Amino acid sequence: MPIKDATLQKLQQLRKELHQEPEVSGEEKETAQKIRDFITQFEPDEVVTGIGGEGMIFYFDGEKPGPTVMIRAELDGLPIEEINDIPYKSRKEGKAHLCGHDGHMSMVAGLAPLLADQKPDKGRVALLFQPAEETGEGAGRMIKDDAFQDLKVDYIFALHNLPGFAKKDIIVKEGVFAAASKGLIIELQGKTSHAAEPHNGISPARAVAEIIKLIEEAPSTLSGLKDFALATVVHARLGDRAFGVTPGKGVVMATIRAYHDEDLSKLEKEIEKRTKAIAEQYKLKVQISDTEIFSSTISDKNCCEYIKNAAQQLNLSVTEVEQPFRWSEDFGLFTQKYKGALFGLGSGEDMPDLHNPNYNFPDEILSTGILMFYNIINQLLKTENA
Repeated sequence: MPIKDATLQKLQQLRKELHQEPEVSGEEKETAQKIRDFITQFEPDEVVTGIGGEGMIFYFDGEKPGPTVMIRAELDGLPIEEINDIPYKSRKEGKAHLCGHDGHMSMVAGLAPLLADQKPDKGRVALLFQPAEETGEGAGRMIKDDAFQDLKVDYIFALHNLPGFAKKDIIVKEGVFAAASKGLIIELQGKTSHAAEPHNGISPARAVAEIIKLIEEAPSTLSGLKDFALATVVHARLGDRAFGVTPGKGVVMATIRAYHDEDLSKLEKEIEKRTKAIAEQYKLKVQISDTEIFSSTISDKNCCEYIKNAAQQLNLSVTEVEQPFRWSEDFGLFTQKYKGALFGLGSGEDMPDLHNPNYNFPDEILSTGILMFYNIINQLLKTENA
């Protein structure tokens, strides 16, 4: 089904409005309201809101019983200052849609007018909008919510726009599509002293240096890993700015990532074990915590076939990548629970990278994403596929 020009213009306007008023993870109230206002005009059969925060599901029912196909989009922006010179530049200081979630929302919202015009033959379509994807919290909060406990989902799909690939290209990877990752926070506590008498204190300086080294070397020295793993120190702090005082505390923060959840767990345990040994050596107290936890995103083989079939029917180029992407997506929690797949949609070979301050989602790929999802839905919910 073609998308009407007037509908596409409304979706482009919706994206620009979302882009101008970004909200970061956990603060998506106005964003959710904009999406709700847009979709409810197409009279979905059921609307569930407030799932795991501002999460929402809009249901469009088919004529006959059948499977439920869920399509997901993300509500949150990033805590980054935008430097684009565009008419719809972010109005919120230090916040911007620099990952393309404004575009993803508009694509999934764009299914509503198509589903209203032509109901599925059977089953249900569930349009899911999740909060807090960027922090890795949203999918987990939604899945744990009471509204999700008895939810029957047969298939779930999502896409992510990908700079570096030609516009409208479809990127597929069976199995692991995106890496697992988490942030580690290592806090060391010693004792301050006068800077002239460092022997009277317990400084974490040497421990911080050794921990930084061990983190960066851990993936290459750890045996038994199945595949790629990486540990990156992202922040370190030692004491306070006081030239007469030796440091009494230190913090090291790192992001660890791996293609497989098991490898991520092994890497984390190795870093924790060796960090505690270093802390003990220097008579320091240590506390280790984690944050922004993402599971590996795994795409089902059959679901990838539906994606490739959709691309073929829409005369789109398909790239099957050999290696998973190193970035993370909390869609992985959904594909652990339901059969599904994440695929990429090229947003331009010259487009700045995701999370770059001058990234801007290209409107030219809006219709491509909508029609890809719509085609996948029809493959699964057309009567002749029963």
